[in-house]
Amino acid sequence: MDLNFIQIILILLIAFLAGMEGILDQFQFHQPLVACTLIGLVTGNLEAGIILGGQLQMIALGWANIGAAVAPDVALASVASAIILVLGGQGTAGVSSAVALAIPLAVAGLVLTMIVRTLAVPVVHLMDSAAQEGNYRKMELWHILAVMMQGLRIALPALLLLFIPTQTVQSMLQAMPDWLTNGMAIGGGMVVAVGYAMVINMMATREVWPFFALGFVVATVTDLTLVGLGVIGVALALIYLNLSKQGGSSGGGRNHGDPLGDIINDY
Repeated sequence: MDLNFIQIILILLIAFLAGMEGILDQFQFHQPLVACTLIGLVTGNLEAGIILGGQLQMIALGWANIGAAVAPDVALASVASAIILVLGGQGTAGVSSAVALAIPLAVAGLVLTMIVRTLAVPVVHLMDSAAQEGNYRKMELWHILAVMMQGLRIALPALLLLFIPTQTVQSMLQAMPDWLTNGMAIGGGMVVAVGYAMVINMMATREVWPFFALGFVVATVTDLTLVGLGVIGVALALIYLNLSKQGGSSGGGRNHGDPLGDIINDY
C-alpha cells in the first residue's frame, strides 16, 4: 500500500506521541490498542489496526518495569508492527505476521531506550545548573527537549520504515516461514495468558465477577455490532458504579485494591 504525504505526517505524529507517552503515561498513546488503531485509521486499515492492537494489548499487559529492569518497548512494537501491517497490504490476514514481528521489535526497542536514557543524563545536569541559577524557563525547555527525545526514539524508526518500498515489505512477509510465524504466535499467546491473569486478578471481587461471567454470554451473540457492545459496556459500567455507591465495596475478601501487594504479602 502506497501512502500519501498527509498519511505519512499523521503516522509520524502518532509515533512521536507514542514515544513520549511511553515515558509520560498520561494519555496512553503508546498502548497498542491506541497506537495501532490510530495508524489503521489514518491509513484506511481501521479493522486490521484494531485487531492488531487488541492482540498486542493482551501481550503488553504482562509487561512491566520492575526497578532497573525495563520492560520491552511497547511503543516501538505498536507503531512498527502497525506500519509493517499497512505496508504489507494483506489487511487482517497479515495480523499474525505483524504480531510475530512485534515481539523482536519490542526487544530491539530496549536498545533505543538505553541510548536515549544515556543522552538524558547530561540534560538532567543542565537542568540542575538551570535550577541553581533560578532560571525556571530554561529548566522547562530542557525538560521539553528530554521528552521530545523520547518521541524521536519512535518517530525516527517509523520514518525509516515508511521509506522501505511496499514490495520489499510484502516480499519479507511472504518469505517468513510458517514455523517462525506460528512459533512467535504461540509464544505471544503464552504471554497473553499472563495479561489475562493480571486482568482477572484485578477484577476478582464479588461485585465484578457477575459482569465477568456475563461477558462470556454476550460474546456468543454474533449479531451485536462493535457499537452495540460499547453501549452494553457503558451501561454495565454505570450499573456497577451506582450499585457500588449504594452498597459500598468490600474488596472481595482479601483483595485490598492492590493485587500485586497481595501477591507479595503471600511470599
